[in-house]
Amino acid sequence: MILCCGEALIDMLPRTSTEGEACYAPYAGGAVFNTAIALGRLGAQVGFFSGIAQDMMGEVLTDTLKASKVDISNVVLADRPSTVAFVKLVNGQATYAFYDEGTAGRLLAIEDLPNEVTADAMFFGGISLPVEPCGATYEALCLREAPKRVIMMDPNIRPGFIRDEAAYRARIERMTAACDIIKLSDEDLNWLVGEGDLIENARKIIAKGPKLVCITEGANGSYGITADNVVFVPANKVEVIDTVGAGDTFNAGVLASLQSAGKLSKDDIASLDEDTIKAALSLGNRSAAITVSRAGANPPWSNEL
Repeated sequence: MILCCGEALIDMLPRTSTEGEACYAPYAGGAVFNTAIALGRLGAQVGFFSGIAQDMMGEVLTDTLKASKVDISNVVLADRPSTVAFVKLVNGQATYAFYDEGTAGRLLAIEDLPNEVTADAMFFGGISLPVEPCGATYEALCLREAPKRVIMMDPNIRPGFIRDEAAYRARIERMTAACDIIKLSDEDLNWLVGEGDLIENARKIIAKGPKLVCITEGANGSYGITADNVVFVPANKVEVIDTVGAGDTFNAGVLASLQSAGKLSKDDIASLDEDTIKAALSLGNRSAAITVSRAGANPPWSNEL
């Protein structure tokens, strides 16, 4: 099983009412939540760990997880509100305004951690990492479990959500050192290590500990970079409706491919060959292409690929 650990929230997406007025419609979302949903739909064995509210929005989240075949036995239900994100779309590109104070996800504490994890791999990232106390909670779980199982992280950096940049960068450094796989957009990579050659910058990340660094370049495609290999797979060309959930779905494709190939062990990730990396990137690209071709974070089912 792959255990996805991070935020679940309600995305308020811009729509037009039947009267022609601008309005917002609620959709289940959150970066890590989207990856879990996408994994379930791709047929992977997947579970989810997060704090979810016991309110009507929380019901939407848990119902959506179950409908996508995601195990929710590790979800921590709390009598607190749900996180809400209002989404602004400009030429299909999404920016976000988050409302997260005092929520079930934000207040997830170390005391809420599962005593035992049985997953082969764990996935972390998203807006859960720069805020407290949940950021410290996820970091503690990552560092506790890293010696025993594959760890993948996509920090999915939102600079506007970061209040203490130095503390956030220190957390990402510690978690990166514990990871086997890191996924970054080209913008995330530049934010972390500065402008420069993409391959050289990715190798700077590898020097910190990860064995595979995946870099996405939007409509161009994606790279899989190890100490010895550089693999590039062009993006699938589609008409883009919006980019909500694109990177999250890519992550799911990579993990689902590795799980299907029987490569989700620390030794296997440390010795991936080019064909295995290419297959993982290809499934990530194909899955993300379907997501961006329709509104909101609506990852594909395996029979749509």
